[in-house]
Amino acid sequence: MIWLVPVPLLLPALLLPLARLATRSGRPERASRALAVAALVTAASGVACLVLVAATLADDLPAAVANSRRAHARGHILPEPIPDAFAVAVTLLLAWIAWRLAAELGRRRAIARDLHAVGPARERLLVVEWASPRAVAVPPRRDRPGHVLVTRGLLRLLDARERAAVLAHEGAHLSRRHHRTTALAGAAAALNPLLHPVVSAVWLLVERSADEDAARAVADRRLVAHTVAKVALAAHGQAAALGFGGSSTLRRVEALTRPQPGRRPAGAVDASAVLLAALSLALVAAACIDFVELFRVWVPRY
Repeated sequence: MIWLVPVPLLLPALLLPLARLATRSGRPERASRALAVAALVTAASGVACLVLVAATLADDLPAAVANSRRAHARGHILPEPIPDAFAVAVTLLLAWIAWRLAAELGRRRAIARDLHAVGPARERLLVVEWASPRAVAVPPRRDRPGHVLVTRGLLRLLDARERAAVLAHEGAHLSRRHHRTTALAGAAAALNPLLHPVVSAVWLLVERSADEDAARAVADRRLVAHTVAKVALAAHGQAAALGFGGSSTLRRVEALTRPQPGRRPAGAVDASAVLLAALSLALVAAACIDFVELFRVWVPRY
């Protein structure tokens, strides 16, 4: 079973070239979901294999030790289990992974809580008296619906059509539930640090998806591209975390200036993501079978 451990842990590395392909997809919404789900499945599969390795410490239970001695006394040779030192190291690794996941979930809850604490929204819109040009889709909480937060600085910067584009963009984040898609990718990266580039790709894809929805809402792709660039330049990089600005701006503008996005990369992304997820689950199933066989030998039946 020990050979099955590193394979699922390293398998998410295959998502890295897939993530680069996905960012060029003509269907960013579909590609973002496929990439996020595949990342979480592959990451969780690796963690599941680690859990099985840690569970082999059960061979140190008194009953298991007694069973092993009786088998040796009868002349039966038991298969050598995974070394305890390795299983203990894996257990510590699982504790670190659990801490990372808890920290990621806590960070997201804190951000949502702080954004909701800014003030109550009216008709899903909150305008705050901040000078910096910012706009963000505030995800819903159990006790509060989601809304769009914009600053006075942003409203003063844009004309009426550009404001409509921004509101349509942020509204698309809410209606598409992009906070869930990015949360899946973030959780996957917390489980396996190899997937951090996938998180960036998913963020870019959900921004591109919202851009496409905004372009349909205002019926002008070039207007949305101009608005994205205008806000990014005015913010001097401050709005990168909120979607407008940062290194992804150029790629978003380039995508919006293409009149008809291609569709072939989307199919390749979806198929590859499904294959990787299926392969990860198959490896976990194989590890479970090996673990059950080992468990039957080392732990007696009651």
